[in-house]
Amino acid sequence: MAKFIYSMQNILDIKYKLEEQAKTEYALAKAELDEQQQILWQLHQRRVGYSEQLTDSISAELVLKEIRNLQDAVENMKYKIRIQAMVVKKAERKVELAEAKMTYAMKERKTYEKLKENAFEVFKQEVQAQESKEIDELNSFRYGMKAIKQQVVES
Repeated sequence: MAKFIYSMQNILDIKYKLEEQAKTEYALAKAELDEQQQILWQLHQRRVGYSEQLTDSISAELVLKEIRNLQDAVENMKYKIRIQAMVVKKAERKVELAEAKMTYAMKERKTYEKLKENAFEVFKQEVQAQESKEIDELNSFRYGMKAIKQQVVES
């Protein structure tokens, strides 16, 4: 039987590689997003801690310098949280872009796989047609040989 050789196999191989790269980029972007979200959560926790210390300081003995330092620390944490929230948003956009790229790469790969499947079906039909033709020729040859033998016997 003839061997199936897909003429666009090199393109399909490239599509597989591009899909793998896109998956890797997505995984890296997702990991970065998770890390940035963790940092944001830690900043929120620090701010809560400073706020609690400030509340405790105000309700305890009034030490103006300590209260002012804690207020500054709370404001500083609020600022850092805003900055980190922007970093998280940027990381989210990066994840969305990587996901879109990955989805596109997967669609491209599936398209080329479908083309390969279609080409293989055409190949199988051609092989089947060739085999049918060969069988018909063989049967015709056998029938012709039988007819010739029969004529020879009758003569």
